[in-house]
Amino acid sequence: MTDLVGDARRLSPDAQEALRMRAVAAVRAGRNRREAAELLGVSAESVADWWAAWQAGGREALVSGRRGRRPGEHQVLDPDEQQCVRQALLDHRPEDLGLGGQLWTRAMVGDLIALLYRVRLTEQGVGKYLRRWGLSFQRPDKRAIEQGPEAVRARREETWPAIRARSAEVLSADQVGVRSDQVSGRTWAAKGGTPTIRRTGNRFSVNAMSAISTRGKMWFTAYRGSSTTTVFLDFLRRLVGQFDRKTHLVVDRHSVHRGKAVREWLAEHEDRIVLHLLPAYAPETDPDELVNADLKRTLLPACRARNAGGLADEVRRFFHRRQNQPRIVRGYFRAPHVRYILDAQKP
Repeated sequence: MTDLVGDARRLSPDAQEALRMRAVAAVRAGRNRREAAELLGVSAESVADWWAAWQAGGREALVSGRRGRRPGEHQVLDPDEQQCVRQALLDHRPEDLGLGGQLWTRAMVGDLIALLYRVRLTEQGVGKYLRRWGLSFQRPDKRAIEQGPEAVRARREETWPAIRARSAEVLSADQVGVRSDQVSGRTWAAKGGTPTIRRTGNRFSVNAMSAISTRGKMWFTAYRGSSTTTVFLDFLRRLVGQFDRKTHLVVDRHSVHRGKAVREWLAEHEDRIVLHLLPAYAPETDPDELVNADLKRTLLPACRARNAGGLADEVRRFFHRRQNQPRIVRGYFRAPHVRYILDAQKP
């Protein structure tokens, strides 16, 4: 019985492939091309084409290929031009190329393409290219223009490995301040309507100082008032008492860390503790900065403190939780920009 299929072009790729296989099988079984065409409801010319393809390339010649345009076909920019633009985005800022500004947007990338190749693309078209190139729209990290790249390199490749080579306890420390009027985090709300949260209108703050080790240990102190030499020295005395061997403490260049009283105390206890200062304007080299970010991200969205005492209690609860979570503390050292600290410990 004749099994008519109508217009085979309307069939799915798999169905078309099966149809071609059946036509070739019919001819191989002894039917002529017209008989095979009548049996399957297709034209004799189609059967002839499929038979010729099978004779030339075998079964693989009848397999359905991917429909639509081939990758890269009919694109405005050829592969070399695309690679040139992509590399320009990775190596330069817009202002380096005379376009102004420091951030690449789709409109800015479109301006660059127009400048290089006299072609004006829509922002949607530019977006397709950007995604095809493996790029994504990201919030950039900030770097101070006063930062010395050579000092950061030396810290990463020379200073830190030298510190780790010593038989001593190595810690990273930093201060952080939390204010009652800070708002951190996001919440779901109706589009076009900014949500409102209720919290005390009084302004108060609490400061904290913490130290962490790559072994997942954490020490801290929370206090009201400014970070002073007295507070820092008290923290150092308590910290030194936690170890039975020499401690190397890595801190930033805050004025408190470089104060005269601190230098004198360190000189008197040089057999117990040594202070190492980070490069200037390089907070990204300090893993304890991630503790500060974690504190604000975790504490502030849920904070209900109505006074400084309540805020201090919440700060202490955060640090007590982290002290019992060594996996998270070790994770502060696994951020890409401070990963070298862990790498330096490998044999």
